Amino acid sequence: MTSPLQQKLKINGSSVVTANRTWDGIVVYRTAAKGWSADLAEAAIVRTPDEAKALLAEAVADDVGAIGPYIAPVQVDDTGKILPGNLREQIRRDGVTIDLPV
Repeated sequence: MTSPLQQKLKINGSSVVTANRTWDGIVVYRTAAKGWSADLAEAAIVRTPDEAKALLAEAVADDVGAIGPYIAPVQVDDTGKILPGNLREQIRRDGVTIDLPV
């Protein structure tokens, strides 16, 4: 999957609006209830450019609790579980997932 604003809002698949919380830097996701959650399972999923633009505009206007909102790709598996849609978002959410030399 892609990003740079999901290739200028042509949205190719499921996406979410994500940002970082202002007070601790934790990755958060915009919810359908117009809030933020650190749980990707609670993220509002968008699938069209209009849905993505509306959710992003709402997140930008919110101005409290999160900074730098943007649209990120996600994958929704057969059971409905939401997973990061690319390696960048996986690392951003989970941190480095390889053993580093000590």
